Amino acid sequence: MKKEAAIATGVSIFVVAGLVALAAPAVSAALPHLTSIAADAPSPSPTDVAASGAEGTDPTDLGDDYVQVGNVVSIPRNDPEGCDAPSWIHLDRMSASVNNDLIDRGPRDLAAGPVGVGDGGVVTTYTVEPGDSLYAIGDRFCIANPLSIATLNHTRVIQPGDVLLLRPDGSLPWIPYFNPPDAPGGYQQIPYQRAVEAMRIAAHADDLDAMRAIFRDDMAGLFPSTDDADVIARALDAGDLRALRQMFA
Repeated sequence: MKKEAAIATGVSIFVVAGLVALAAPAVSAALPHLTSIAADAPSPSPTDVAASGAEGTDPTDLGDDYVQVGNVVSIPRNDPEGCDAPSWIHLDRMSASVNNDLIDRGPRDLAAGPVGVGDGGVVTTYTVEPGDSLYAIGDRFCIANPLSIATLNHTRVIQPGDVLLLRPDGSLPWIPYFNPPDAPGGYQQIPYQRAVEAMRIAAHADDLDAMRAIFRDDMAGLFPSTDDADVIARALDAGDLRALRQMFA
């Protein structure tokens, strides 16, 4: 079985006037997960670098102190603290998923906002309140890689009122935020990110006309693979807002 490991990338978080901001450097398309160090947090824990075992070690056999979270990734069982079965957000080439149903451990400092639930009471979204922290949100829902919440939602900054997707539907496509799939070395990611962010705003407003214009004028030609661009084009042609809201959560 091919071993995979998430790679930590230096990122900083700071809270200013009720906002939590992320400043990320240029990132290779090969990096599936973004992690960082909070300004008010200790050095990265093993949950900020997925524990896949030493070279030559089976990453699925690390003992009772670790739990498997899918994609040949094992992480410490009790991180966030008190989470016996932590969740992990997987961000892959054109998809996003969570390994299990999220647990809402209740409001807390920096994560006291309302929660959206789906069928059977399953946690699906969280609405940001002033001063919220991604680490606190992750702690509330036992998400072991909380900084991936921002990446999942195609943003560097979470703001009060944002409705964050926490539990993506693994059966639907998701569009990578920092680079398109198969981006070559030296790819100019800023135009791509701006187009993704514009698509996110339009998707939240259910504005199909705006999304079609952004895709046609600013985004379609930025994908190295026309097959990847066609995934978006088909959803736009069909007016599939459900899929588009996840693609550009």
